[in-house]
Amino acid sequence: MTLAATFEQIGVHLHPSDNVVVASRDLEEGAAAGGVTVRAAVPRGHKVAVAPIAAGEPVRKYNQIIGFATTAIQPGDHVHTHNVEFRAFERDYAFGADVVPTEMVPESERATFQGIVRADGKVATRNYIGILTSVNCSATTAKLIADQFRSPGLLDEFPNVDGVVALAHGAGCGMASSGEGFDVLQRTLTGYAEHPNFAGFLMLGLGCEVNQVASLAEKWQLDSTKLVQTMTIQEQGGTAATVRAGVAAIREMLPLANQVSRTTVPASELILGLNCGGSDAYSGITANPALGAAVDLLVRHGGTAVLGETPEIYGAEHLLTRRAVSQEVGDKLVDLIKWWEKYTADNGGSMDNNPSPGNKAGGLTTILEKSLGAVAKGGTTNLTDVYKYAEKVTAKGFTFMDTPGYDPVSVTGIVAGGATVMCFTTGRGSVLGCKPTPSLKLATNTEMYERMSGDMDLNCGVIMDGEASVQEVGARLFQLILDTASGRKTLSEELGFGQEEFVPWQLGAVM
Repeated sequence: MTLAATFEQIGVHLHPSDNVVVASRDLEEGAAAGGVTVRAAVPRGHKVAVAPIAAGEPVRKYNQIIGFATTAIQPGDHVHTHNVEFRAFERDYAFGADVVPTEMVPESERATFQGIVRADGKVATRNYIGILTSVNCSATTAKLIADQFRSPGLLDEFPNVDGVVALAHGAGCGMASSGEGFDVLQRTLTGYAEHPNFAGFLMLGLGCEVNQVASLAEKWQLDSTKLVQTMTIQEQGGTAATVRAGVAAIREMLPLANQVSRTTVPASELILGLNCGGSDAYSGITANPALGAAVDLLVRHGGTAVLGETPEIYGAEHLLTRRAVSQEVGDKLVDLIKWWEKYTADNGGSMDNNPSPGNKAGGLTTILEKSLGAVAKGGTTNLTDVYKYAEKVTAKGFTFMDTPGYDPVSVTGIVAGGATVMCFTTGRGSVLGCKPTPSLKLATNTEMYERMSGDMDLNCGVIMDGEASVQEVGARLFQLILDTASGRKTLSEELGFGQEEFVPWQLGAVM
């Protein structure tokens, strides 16, 4: 981030080639800097023109195109949805053009955390027992079972167990028994069943659903010590009988699940999920690049990061294809973009249906602008692989997963892929958790952080306030990630988030 001296009294000029600045405070008409006088009030985070922009010409921010002027824009004008529009334009994918060797930290000097090493060598950051559901019809029963373990003191004799959590969803029947939608649901549930943060789980079905428990179990590749029980409500004889049986099964698991201890493991064992929600114009200036700096550190220490939300890299995907380690990896990403263009068109929409009203109120004008800020979460290292939704992430380094932009659906897929810590940036103040994975909430601005300090784990707004650099906040965040992986509770965990936010991506016809 550069603060051009000529404009710093009104905003942040992110690149010398930009024809806008981002207001660093609420600007009144007449505010002036660098020969530019603000012509009407502009809310903080919104854009002000610092050069003439003719109708049809591109508006530039981050030295990239974020939209096109719909009318002539004069220096000092407020630049937003009233005078800027989204248009498709050609982007140079230049596969691999920016690939450079990653400067790895020597193994003897790599960061560590206190993790739980499972029998198969996977490393957990939490130790939950889960109740997974094959179908929505078993959702209430699953929650009734989990509720039996919620009262204070019930788990006191099992201090190494983080809790019992029911993860219900709205699908599993009324769908084809094969095809994309079915595959996505089974892949998601399998990813949670295999997740190292579950010491064990109960898979609960109704009995007559399309998504049969038995067919799910065939896909599981579980470590030899994972505690597993399966049952259906119909076989057990109804809801009350199933609750009794489910509670008994979990009570049997608890003493065994408690027999774990944390040990020192390298940061290379971490898989870090990256997501954003309720973004504002400061997201791409503070929290997202700070998270990107932390990702760069994690990758240098041998770890893995997973960026998602394909609709929210649209218009900025060329910045990622340039970092793809191969043509094959780059093509995977481009193919996802083409799929999303068709998918939105088939459903009567377009890729610019995003940003949301809240994003726009925060100063984001087009999906192009939002995406350019969003990709900053991925740092600067090479893109090593691209994954389908909820597909198991196996590559080291910076990776990408195809997920929707809707936060709980996106995060669910990334956790299913194996993420053991989640970092979630927000400017408007999104609240979210994602059990069994701890979620760190990163505020983009100090005003929101102070207003919602009970939900936000780190204030990245200090970057905009001039109190710290992106790299300094990134280093703090990297340490916070390690501390969280070692067992330090996040605020969303303290508040009990993470059960209702399990939302697998539902594709295909509901029949």
